[in-house]
Amino acid sequence: MELEDILYRHFGYHSFRPGQKEVIEQIVVGRDVIALLPTGMGKSLCYQLPGYVFNGTVLIVSPLLSLMQDQVTQMKQFGEKRVVALNSFLTFQQKQYALNYLHQYRFIFISPEMLLQKQVYERLNEVNLSLVVVDEAHCISQWGFDFRPDYLRIGELFHGVNRPPILALSATATNKVLGDIQNYLKMDEPFHYIHSVDRKNIHLSRRQFQRQEDKVDWIIEHVLETEGPGIIYTQSRTKAENISNRLIQVGVQAASYHAGKESVDRQFIQQQFIEGSIQWIVATNAFGMGVHKSDVRQVIHHSLPSNIANYMQEIGRAGRDGKDSLAILLYEDGDENFAKMLATDDLPTDHHIALYENYRFKNENPFIMFQNGEISETAFRVLDYWMNEQPTDEVQRLLHKMRIEKMQAVDEMMEIVQTKDCMRNVLVHYFGQQLTERPNNCCECCGIIVKEIIEPRKLHEISTKPDSWKDRIQSILIGRKNK
Repeated sequence: MELEDILYRHFGYHSFRPGQKEVIEQIVVGRDVIALLPTGMGKSLCYQLPGYVFNGTVLIVSPLLSLMQDQVTQMKQFGEKRVVALNSFLTFQQKQYALNYLHQYRFIFISPEMLLQKQVYERLNEVNLSLVVVDEAHCISQWGFDFRPDYLRIGELFHGVNRPPILALSATATNKVLGDIQNYLKMDEPFHYIHSVDRKNIHLSRRQFQRQEDKVDWIIEHVLETEGPGIIYTQSRTKAENISNRLIQVGVQAASYHAGKESVDRQFIQQQFIEGSIQWIVATNAFGMGVHKSDVRQVIHHSLPSNIANYMQEIGRAGRDGKDSLAILLYEDGDENFAKMLATDDLPTDHHIALYENYRFKNENPFIMFQNGEISETAFRVLDYWMNEQPTDEVQRLLHKMRIEKMQAVDEMMEIVQTKDCMRNVLVHYFGQQLTERPNNCCECCGIIVKEIIEPRKLHEISTKPDSWKDRIQSILIGRKNK
């Protein structure tokens, strides 16, 4: 049966989007594939369709619970019942049931940490796997070394002449990240499909401020006068709460989203945003992956992202419907110092290495470090991985190198803030690509007129508030209009 026939029968489409068929053709003949497709280009079809070609199970390694749940829900809505997510949302009984009947599922979603659990891996060994997918594969490089080391172990589980083909999917990746993906997944001469990272419908703006308070004031005024939906990214849970509260006070349908909230609350907020009952999300970078909302019109960065890759991933959540959208980067002098501190905060230090060695010398479990509050959970997880992989002096060298690279990544991000050249050109060049053309209203450097990109907000859409707030809103809109 032709791939187009399968596409129409199971998904209702008559033709593929750019890159999809090229990727699927290589997968069905058993070849490893690395595919970089921008957000909204239909990456999930690249493994869902082969699931109906192969006589076996597709295993999808996914980074976030929300991403898994969203994919499972969507597939069930389209009639696929043989799909399950093995994650912490399952009760003990549900997990045992899923493991006992694992061979009956066509699609299995799983996190790297769950995959490495002995019971889970042993059951998967009994399943006829036809394809292994690593979704958001850039996490191998961006998270594996210093945040979630289990990402680096995925390739160790699937090797040998009879292993299934591996598909690595991402929206963005530098040449270094591509090398890490191929190396740590132990891929065999993979086929590469690299789509341009440039999203011409996302227009790039930036603003510079003298004080943090001025940033927040500007955000409030801007949100009051322009259309959403939108996402405001900040690097602090406290700031996410404060900004969202101020937006709510002036009648904006807003909510904060960060890892400090209960999982069920995050899911509820995310669903409200997707359905449109919340117009603005103020979030840490915990929000975004797997949020299938096509009409996000604006992404505002209140804080400087820690690297260009994160920035590109986050602004890529705007304009998935192909319509004009706006990405605004806000900067205050010294933001880079805060970004560097956050980027290196969870890295183990020489002191932690010495503590670890001391516990090991005393034949005590180094995990006591974490139990005693001498190290954070993330830092211990990273340290424990590397101390069991490398000699101590090599671990020291590696962690020092990571620290320097993270600070250099912030400096690279500063190029977006400081460049007098085209912001879009700097972004595309970072990923080793060339900019072929610049759209109208390209960026702050090339010239940009916001009102040609984002419509002004309608007064009747603002929640009812006391007259003083109505007067405040109207004065802002009138003042801006007269400028």
